[in-house]
Amino acid sequence: MAARSSRLQEPRRALSPTRIEKDLLGELRVPADALYGIQTLRSVRNLSFSSSLLSDYPDYIRALAIVKKSAARANRDARVIDARRLAAIEYACDVLIRGEHRDQFPVDLLGGGGSIAVNMNVNEVIANLASERLGGARGTYKPIHPKSQVNASQSTADVCHTAARMTVLDRWAELHRVLRRCVSAYRAKAAELRPVVTIARTCLQDAEPASLGELFGGHADALARRVAELDRSVEALTKINLGGTAIGSGSGAPAIYRRTVLKHLNEIAGHRFSTRRNLYDAAQNIDDLGAVSAQLAILAEVLIKIAQDLRLLASFGEIVLPAVQEGSSFYPGKINPVIPETMLQCCFQVLGRERAARLALERGELNLNVFEGSAAINILDAMDMMRRAVETFVARCLKGIVADRKRCRELAKRARP
Repeated sequence: MAARSSRLQEPRRALSPTRIEKDLLGELRVPADALYGIQTLRSVRNLSFSSSLLSDYPDYIRALAIVKKSAARANRDARVIDARRLAAIEYACDVLIRGEHRDQFPVDLLGGGGSIAVNMNVNEVIANLASERLGGARGTYKPIHPKSQVNASQSTADVCHTAARMTVLDRWAELHRVLRRCVSAYRAKAAELRPVVTIARTCLQDAEPASLGELFGGHADALARRVAELDRSVEALTKINLGGTAIGSGSGAPAIYRRTVLKHLNEIAGHRFSTRRNLYDAAQNIDDLGAVSAQLAILAEVLIKIAQDLRLLASFGEIVLPAVQEGSSFYPGKINPVIPETMLQCCFQVLGRERAARLALERGELNLNVFEGSAAINILDAMDMMRRAVETFVARCLKGIVADRKRCRELAKRARP
């Protein structure tokens, strides 16, 4: 517990030199070599409570840097920044896109404030990298300022809205590949087990003879159906509100910026993003994220059913699950269904994250849902856990399942006529 708690403390370097930064609330000493600044440090002090730190989400950092790079190009188009500053900001964004300086992002992603900590952490790091590129000193924010240049024509609301959806899309691409492999493996196992006749059960009671493969085929089709539904819900995230600034009005963003920022984003990200029809709606309502979370929850419930079926079939003796480790510290030689049980526990966590995302949807008030970041992070965590659990399930359980044909024949003889 002590090791985990240490991650939540504000960044510090014992006996290291510091620099003084100022904001509207006063002064703070910031580590002299830090790329982040006073806003990040205040956020770490005031908003930290979880272990979900921005530094642990490199794909989100990358998406944020892509948004900032796109915004910088659009600001050049609108003559908000000159070519010299654009080049420096682009350089800094490219550094982050490559994955460098992850340790400079200590903010808690679940902290309050509508993700202001996330946006300012990124703004400060980019500003310092860009300023140094132009000969400035770290922490002076000259000639590149985190707000007036890096965050020009933007709000935390549209920046984090866009980057979060970009990250969910990327994570879904990874999970989608794993789930398709799972469906293929299930269909292959269904074909392998189709000649095996055992007993079907309803209400956990013996019913009629049935092919063992048909049960596995049903699992495969259920998974394929859920993948298709998730794909549809994730696709809706390609409609974003970049350019809408805080509440969807676009206030503070020049018209030229608003016309060109999406073009630049699509060029840099390689996606096909489009603008939401109603940007006020996009700021207020995160039901698009809620739909993804709900579909993940239904997938989790299907996987729970599948994992429970395998535990039961193994208990009845109809299938033998691969022995991957000893199952008991008490009973010698006992092999337990540890992989299906791992899947169950993964799905329990996914369902908990769906509830958190749904609360973020429900609790958004009036013109801006400030809890959007919480929904996005819970979705990202759910996808990541599910990807790893399904990978393990396919490799260490599903592919190695064999039927106990003798036991199945014995059970089939007990079937009702």
